[in-house]
Amino acid sequence: MWVDSHCHLDAPEFDADRDVVRAAARQAGVGFVVIPAVERLNFEIAQKLAHQHGDLYALGIHPLYVPRATGNDLDFLESELIRLKDDKRLVAVGEIGLDYFVPELCTDEMKSKQWHFYTAQLAIAKRHNLPVILHVRKSADMLLKGLRDIAWPKSVGGIAHAFNGSVQQAYGLIEFGFKLGFGGTLTYERSRQIRRLAATLPLESIVLETDAPDIPPQWLYVTADDRAQGGIVQKNTPIELPRIGAMLADLRGMDAVAIAHQTTQNVQQLFRHFFGN
Repeated sequence: MWVDSHCHLDAPEFDADRDVVRAAARQAGVGFVVIPAVERLNFEIAQKLAHQHGDLYALGIHPLYVPRATGNDLDFLESELIRLKDDKRLVAVGEIGLDYFVPELCTDEMKSKQWHFYTAQLAIAKRHNLPVILHVRKSADMLLKGLRDIAWPKSVGGIAHAFNGSVQQAYGLIEFGFKLGFGGTLTYERSRQIRRLAATLPLESIVLETDAPDIPPQWLYVTADDRAQGGIVQKNTPIELPRIGAMLADLRGMDAVAIAHQTTQNVQQLFRHFFGN
């Protein structure tokens, strides 16, 4: 069994064929997907889809949605975590974090607002003893600072989604009990650093993801040049996860079955209140 630890199944790109997409992924061996919310408006749909398809979900405010978020949204997040405290399919607070790549989010004002929402959501997650799913884009050092400032418990941990930082940053997150998410990017021939990390970091700290419909794997493009130039791409779905896992197996010189077993076990260990480990 494979687990897609990060899949936006609620995205509008799936409105026309969501049930078919999820059924096809299950047929391909993807037993669970984790659906992270991105803002207050999609908390309910993330929960509904997780229950409908037998999957897992997280609630949080994504940094890309921070510009239109308010303090009331933080209050609502906490109230939802209280209301849903007995829902075992609610496994994390996320997707939260910092994005220092999008220019509009890099003004002093927006960096300050992002930091406020990130640290506030860390505090909420810590109060509720829930792991966090982190958005990491040119922001790993500041994310680590937030974890240090709040004394994040290693026993709770989380996932650094689509990790693309340095070896030192990777081990910094691992020290806080985090798993590192690898997906479509490790399939790109030119992603040498990410491939090195995927091949050499401790396997017990790696989880797999598609981030569908985002970050399509290389084979959904015609060529690497098409990807670099933003060329036409087929839709990314969770059915791609086993092939991503097979590529990770190749990078590590392992059998794909062993990769499926270990990465699934890693998710089960992190979300043990659902899986009963």
